[in-house]
Amino acid sequence: MEGRIKRRDLLLLGGAAAAWPFAARAQVSAGRPLIACLSAGPFGRAPLIAGFQEEMRDLGYYGGRNIDIVYRFAENHLERLDGLAEELVRLKPAVIMAPAMVEAVAARKATPTIPIVSAALADPVDLGVVASLARPGGNVTGIMPDVDGLPAKQFELAREIVPGAGSVGILGDMSDPKAPSQRRKLQEAAEVLGVELVAPAVLKPADLEGAIATLASERVGAVIALRTAMLLDERRQIATLLAAKRLPTVYGDRGHVQAGGLISYAVDLGWCGRRAAILVQKILNGTAPGDLPVEISTRIEMVINLTTAKALDLALPEALLRRADEIIE
Repeated sequence: MEGRIKRRDLLLLGGAAAAWPFAARAQVSAGRPLIACLSAGPFGRAPLIAGFQEEMRDLGYYGGRNIDIVYRFAENHLERLDGLAEELVRLKPAVIMAPAMVEAVAARKATPTIPIVSAALADPVDLGVVASLARPGGNVTGIMPDVDGLPAKQFELAREIVPGAGSVGILGDMSDPKAPSQRRKLQEAAEVLGVELVAPAVLKPADLEGAIATLASERVGAVIALRTAMLLDERRQIATLLAAKRLPTVYGDRGHVQAGGLISYAVDLGWCGRRAAILVQKILNGTAPGDLPVEISTRIEMVINLTTAKALDLALPEALLRRADEIIE
């Protein structure tokens, strides 16, 4: 099923090396480099992890042959991340793969020396995990999927779908390190256009139903769902709740649209995962992570779900449909 990582996807690097959360420890060899993958939750990280695995395979790395790889998933219990990071550090891996920023922060707290590569770093300088994008220093590097101006473009897209909307809702987990900057940039775009923003508090999955009910009661014209890990993990529930309230929504990840959401305008996270694998290869070949510049993604894609548009009685402009990279029917 699309809504969860398939077992096949987690075994792309080879059978014995992949470990499911809290399962028996994988058998590793002292003669092979060990890669440790730390994830807050398997569902939302699927494109990042799958892209990473595919590129590692294309680069010639196979679990149980020339590398070993172990996984630890916190199953969306963020309080478990620090303990899992410490557990992985005790295994003395050659590299820790942290799909997104929340895992990178936990891994960095656990070790100042073991190289850490993240496929989706957000505001890494402000959050103190790198000294600069060009010269990270320390033990963290990765890919930064925050294209300049992207939130403003998502705001414009929401207004294109619902012309003249006087208010726009924001749905996002504000405890996610990526959320505050997205919200700030959306607020700036709203102020320029004189549009009111409605942003109910969301800190955990149990808050989603009430937050979406608030957006509906405030009669927002459209909603923008931020690119946060928890929202992506809960994408099926979110799509169902927003559809029930008939709220047209622009999402920060294509996974939402595949799960029944209306439209996404977002960074290609699969590409970010592949680029992270290339950084891991460089580290395995002897390059220090602090000498590897943080890469900034420029690959943006628009995905539209026409079935959802019809269910919402939305006649999307032809010009918008022509700009789409993918249309789901």
